[in-house]
Amino acid sequence: MSVPALKFSEDQAQAYDRVADLLRGVGIDLDGGLMRPPGGGGSGVVAVIGKAGSGKTLLLAELARALAELGVETVSGDYESRRRAEKRSLAILAPTNKAASVLRNRGVSATTIHRILYTPVYDPEYERIAEWLVNDGDRPDIADLPEQALDRAHAFYQLHRSIPGALAAAGLRGSDFITGWKRRDDPLDIGFVDESSMLDEKQLDDLREIFPTLVLFGDPAQLAPVGQSGKMVFDELPEPQRLVLSRIHRQAEDNPILDLAHALGDPALDFYSFERMIEEAASRDDRVVLGQRVIADLMARSPVLVWRNATRIRLIQAFRAAYGAPADALLPGEPLICDGLELPLKHRKKRIDLEARGLIKGAQVVYLGPGRKPGFSKLHVIGAEDPQVSAASIVKIEHPDEEEPFIPYAARMGAAFLHGAAVTIHKAQGSQWENVQVFAPDLYAASRAGRIEAGQPLWKRLAYVAITRASTRLYWVTRNRLARPTGPLVTDDLKAAPPPLALEGLEDAGEAV
Repeated sequence: MSVPALKFSEDQAQAYDRVADLLRGVGIDLDGGLMRPPGGGGSGVVAVIGKAGSGKTLLLAELARALAELGVETVSGDYESRRRAEKRSLAILAPTNKAASVLRNRGVSATTIHRILYTPVYDPEYERIAEWLVNDGDRPDIADLPEQALDRAHAFYQLHRSIPGALAAAGLRGSDFITGWKRRDDPLDIGFVDESSMLDEKQLDDLREIFPTLVLFGDPAQLAPVGQSGKMVFDELPEPQRLVLSRIHRQAEDNPILDLAHALGDPALDFYSFERMIEEAASRDDRVVLGQRVIADLMARSPVLVWRNATRIRLIQAFRAAYGAPADALLPGEPLICDGLELPLKHRKKRIDLEARGLIKGAQVVYLGPGRKPGFSKLHVIGAEDPQVSAASIVKIEHPDEEEPFIPYAARMGAAFLHGAAVTIHKAQGSQWENVQVFAPDLYAASRAGRIEAGQPLWKRLAYVAITRASTRLYWVTRNRLARPTGPLVTDDLKAAPPPLALEGLEDAGEAV
């Protein structure tokens, strides 16, 4: 059995072996330590599926480590060196910035699916620095960059392995280094896709165009993408290509949050019995909190999770009122959710620039203040590798019982945002926060509706997804009330980053942008 030094459970070991067999068929032998150049091999897709705590991320990390030790190049989101004919490549992907950042926080070099669909166009002079840092070239001689700056870049890269961070240490910004973006022309070799329950058929087809070998990691208990009739992309794979992790590991069994999530698999469990389980868990473990009010302080960085849009809008309005936010402006520190880019087709390059820097639909953002030009906002993109940007913005504030949102200010074109103090559970998939508040009255309403999705009561799927978004503490809120905030909104908790990237080139797209 081809198992690495780390001790796996039996189902993890079997899944590892099946993935190793797939890789051996395309010329990468993890057992023998052999690797042939790309081309001439087969291809395929397998899915590793299991509920929260079954060890999917551990397995993904171990496979990535074994491939890196063999010499396979990991293509990250910050820099991609020039391809050579003999090189093999791996990209570790997630559907959203937040999901990718969860992997990065666990030591896995992950990026977004969107980021891998597009490749950067580098400034040739500064690309020499990056090639040198990744050991693909000699120390460069840059006319306008002193030797001390190169030394700082090198020292930073040895510690953090981040090209943008190393360039920032040398006094350069991402916008100095990357001159544009283009759709990827050349395929890669191997793709590992985390949170693959969020994929739709179109995204899977796009990935198959780039990766002849795909390994999908997903949770079958989550909610399927809208429009897929409750099915996930790995549901259609033949049985031999579906590798199931059924064992929940000891560290998961000791976690009351995951205990609650897995209890939802009991067909006899009803909503009332489940709430009693939460009450009992809260009485013996402070990682589960049974509350009667939504905590406004937590909403600024982790949204309240709800089922119904009407609930989401009411909670957002209550949050803004509690902080004294004016109707015609945003306060620094207010959370936002990117709702897409409102740019005409002729400005495709501007769209690619914005999306590649993390402003994709569903991205979580914190408003930092107005930009230098009317309609622009300074933003912190949660989970992005270079998080602080300035972009033309269209901010929409929704009100109960009103079809059209109120727009306090806006550019004529740019990134559109909704408020992010509360989000639907569907949109929370792929994300994780230390503290998560679940709005239980909405789940009760879902249980009363009696809806079934893919053979499972909808309220159970909603509860499972909502609960497993919490990494440290779960708040189960039982009443439609909001606790007053203990202080004003702040932004100093956000990680320091290089100066904001110059995205204000959007004025080239039209007057008064």
